[in-house]
Amino acid sequence: MKKKGLYRDFFLHFDILFMLVVFSIATVFVLVKGVTWVYMLFFIIGLVTYMFTEYLTHRYFFHLKTPKNPFFLKLLKRLHYDHHKHPNDLKLLFLPLWYSIPNLLIAAGIFFLIVQSVVGTISFITGTILMLLIYEWKHYVAHRPIKPKTKLGIWVKKTHTLHHYKNENYWYGVSTPFVDVLFGTLKNEKEVETSQTAKDLEKRAK
Repeated sequence: MKKKGLYRDFFLHFDILFMLVVFSIATVFVLVKGVTWVYMLFFIIGLVTYMFTEYLTHRYFFHLKTPKNPFFLKLLKRLHYDHHKHPNDLKLLFLPLWYSIPNLLIAAGIFFLIVQSVVGTISFITGTILMLLIYEWKHYVAHRPIKPKTKLGIWVKKTHTLHHYKNENYWYGVSTPFVDVLFGTLKNEKEVETSQTAKDLEKRAK
């Protein structure tokens, strides 16, 4: 596939396009209200918050042992289990809006209760959405025939590939592998045994 087609698959995907529109509207809103150092701080907090929630959600929610409840199992299959079975399936590559939007609204609600500021909360959510889009892009690159141009990009793609094909119990940070360092899940691939369930999370011991 030509690069033009690869970029089109990403930027014209409905979920990505929707988030880009929301991000643009939120950014314009904050700019019109006037950017202050406080709003910039809230924006950065949004970025950092997503970095850590990405890791924690991936490790402790998406990789839960196979639930017995049929509805919950179906939920996890769509969010992550099936992605491990079919890692390059475009339909399973992006977080669905029915998952992302409620989580963003909950995060916004909690942040608003803390700062009591609409503009401050939107600044926070703008940072969160930007990091979400970065996550989606890094994840997309990891699974598509795109060669990163930087050493960091190559490293990020490699660690995610290891998560899928070497061992699903390590390398959880998709866009921010440095978080793995903090939680002890960034390993030397030569010291990690190949998992028999990396491609089928449902087969793990319950």
